[in-house]
Amino acid sequence: MTARIGRCLPALSRAERLVAEYLRDHGRAAIFATAEQIGAATRTSDATVVRTAKSLGFTGLLELRRSLAEEVVLQTSPSHHLLHQTALNQTRPHHNGGGAPDPVVAQVFTEAAERLSATWRLISSAGFDRAVDLMDDAREVLGFGLGPSGLLARYLGLRLTRMGRRARATGSTGFQLADDLVGLGPDDLVVLYVPSRLLAEIEVVLDHAGAVGARVLLISSSLGPLFGSRVDVALTAPQSVSNFTGEMLSAEVLTDALLLRLASRDETRATKTSELLTSLRSELVQGDGRTRPPRRGRGA
Repeated sequence: MTARIGRCLPALSRAERLVAEYLRDHGRAAIFATAEQIGAATRTSDATVVRTAKSLGFTGLLELRRSLAEEVVLQTSPSHHLLHQTALNQTRPHHNGGGAPDPVVAQVFTEAAERLSATWRLISSAGFDRAVDLMDDAREVLGFGLGPSGLLARYLGLRLTRMGRRARATGSTGFQLADDLVGLGPDDLVVLYVPSRLLAEIEVVLDHAGAVGARVLLISSSLGPLFGSRVDVALTAPQSVSNFTGEMLSAEVLTDALLLRLASRDETRATKTSELLTSLRSELVQGDGRTRPPRRGRGA
């Protein structure tokens, strides 16, 4: 796809070039995006998006998205990267210093450092502060994520609760998601953990948040431009290109940074909640570390 776009780019109109460059640079997001969403992200139109797909030699947007999906699957395949890395290692001279790390292990740590460095570079001070403001002002924070993102949503809810703030999390789909959204109100904040996949549940959450006036903080690797004004703040957490490191690595570190800044704004509340938590834990555990047996009723 990248090579095809490079060949066709000189012959495209200005508007088509904008779409083609977006497809080249945001292939993962485009796989699940509609023509309207791509048009909004590129400030063109859905008709221009369809026209660009045909100018690139596809029958339409559907065929183009299938081609993007095949390319992304190949690029993110762990076996593909492992074979590529192994081939590189075999062509390089070996320097056995007695403590050289396994190349695959080295790749994991290298990629992790690169992702966190990229996350740090992409943080906007204004956007970060605005995100903390939203969390600070919220009556309740609802974290939402599916799959691995759901684990991070629950982590956010747990950390906020331990700071003395109202929070809950959901990773539900179907009718259960509807139950979790019912209590959302205008003074609440939804934190969306959406790496790079557009799913129907995300549209439902965004539509309902907009209907009730709740604020939305999006943490995503590439979908911020697609949602535009439907979210109040979008923070970028780069995703792994090789699957050597976890999907939510950069998003988790970014979440820790947000929580640390939030805690510093009300240290008294955080301290009181921590003391209460410690007290409750001591009530649940005896001095020898065993769980306290249940108390007998008064009539026993």
